[in-house]
Amino acid sequence: MSLAVVGELSLIQCIFGIAPTPLTVLPDRTVTAETMLMGNVTDMIPMVNIFPFGMCTSLANPEVLAATIAAFGVLTPMPCVPLIVDPWLTEALDVIVTEGPALDQTATIMCIWAGLIHIDEPGNFTVMVP
Repeated sequence: MSLAVVGELSLIQCIFGIAPTPLTVLPDRTVTAETMLMGNVTDMIPMVNIFPFGMCTSLANPEVLAATIAAFGVLTPMPCVPLIVDPWLTEALDVIVTEGPALDQTATIMCIWAGLIHIDEPGNFTVMVP
């Protein structure tokens, strides 16, 4: 099986955000592929690993809901502030990167504002996994 490497150069996207953002992998990570620090399921901390996706359009976000109500029902996007509480879900469970399963191109994570975050652009290369 080949695995599209996900790490510090990968872009992630929320279905309710208007722009992708890079995944941030902290420099204490020691596993690399082609000099890119590889991500794992614990790379989920808002404003550390996952940054805002521009503006949020989810009505589950209280700021978006309040602005939309104030605009008489016209959807009014507000700044995205992702709130993540559970780790990434990934199919790469057999590949361990610094005490956690690696992130691959199938990885997803949920924002508490009902947004599904997925890998928009994995790394530019793949590795073979037994």
